[in-house]
Amino acid sequence: GQLVESGGGLVQTGGSLRLSCTASGRTFSPATRGWFRQAPGKEREFVAGISRSAGISYYADSVRGRFTISRDNAKNTVYLQMNSLKPEATAVYYCAASGREFYSASSIRRAQQYNYWGQGTQVTVSS
Repeated sequence: GQLVESGGGLVQTGGSLRLSCTASGRTFSPATRGWFRQAPGKEREFVAGISRSAGISYYADSVRGRFTISRDNAKNTVYLQMNSLKPEATAVYYCAASGREFYSASSIRRAQQYNYWGQGTQVTVSS
């Protein structure tokens, strides 16, 4: 299975971007999908995650209310709509996927639970 991301770019403070991540592969249909990000000099951190069947989603405190994660299972695609962007959102955003379905926040937030990762897409928010 492979994850292919798109949608990153440069945006001004207060602007919006939508990231997409499509899982490709004949039988690759991940159960749990997530977005993580890594800013220069910082560790990778959880942004948002969503389960498949229950549609349960969780967000990092820093993005809750401004970012929305959603998924289109028919297209094997997960989206991250990012509104009211701030300069501190500047980072490389990574799509992640797991064949297992997780329901708890503690599980969905853990990078170690995901065994597939995208190549990353740069998001830059100018002040």
